Amino acid sequence: MSSATLSEQMLDENAAVYQAMVNHRFVEDIKTNRLGGEVFDRYLVFEGAFVDTAIAIFSYGVAKAETIDQKRWLIAVLDALANRQIAYFEKTFAERGIDPAGHDLNRPGGEAFRNGMLEIAREGAFLDIIAGMFAAEWMYWTWSKAAAGCVTGNPLLEEWVAMHADDEFAAQASWLKGELDKAGATLSAGQRARLSGIFGRVQRLEIAFHDAPYEARPGDSA
Repeated sequence: MSSATLSEQMLDENAAVYQAMVNHRFVEDIKTNRLGGEVFDRYLVFEGAFVDTAIAIFSYGVAKAETIDQKRWLIAVLDALANRQIAYFEKTFAERGIDPAGHDLNRPGGEAFRNGMLEIAREGAFLDIIAGMFAAEWMYWTWSKAAAGCVTGNPLLEEWVAMHADDEFAAQASWLKGELDKAGATLSAGQRARLSGIFGRVQRLEIAFHDAPYEARPGDSA
């Protein structure tokens, strides 16, 4: 059996697609203050819809968790999603005059990401959910740390990045990593490879998701 932890194996085996995501055009545009307002608005709509989906995903995690400690942690995550992140979107939509109903949420990148992540949670076991969300959150924390502090002239964008670079989000990403590494010590090579495959699948879904805000559609509104 490999001496690498499961999370190390995931990051190593999926290094190319992971680096493609953490260096995505969307990330680089934030870091270099080139992210257009319309792109940001569309991203907010798509990301807000995913955060709502993430509540369902982590709810599956609570239902499939094996210990009360896992359930307690995930319930706290649900609270943060519902009362911190959703509140951010409510405030930001109001401040920017965004009507989510004026955007097409069913374009391929956004819809595939939401449906793909929900499928992992609905059809998979507890560790599948943890692997999928580790893929999303470790990636998000990584690029947000790199982008935090960049001056964009957009306080709402800077707030969103800071929210994903702070200690609370770091603790959440690290908890997911720790759960995988504890379980990985007793898993077979085949089981580890399957979970690593979920990590790679999520990175590919994330890339398509972050491509989507650049694709204006007839009828999109601010």
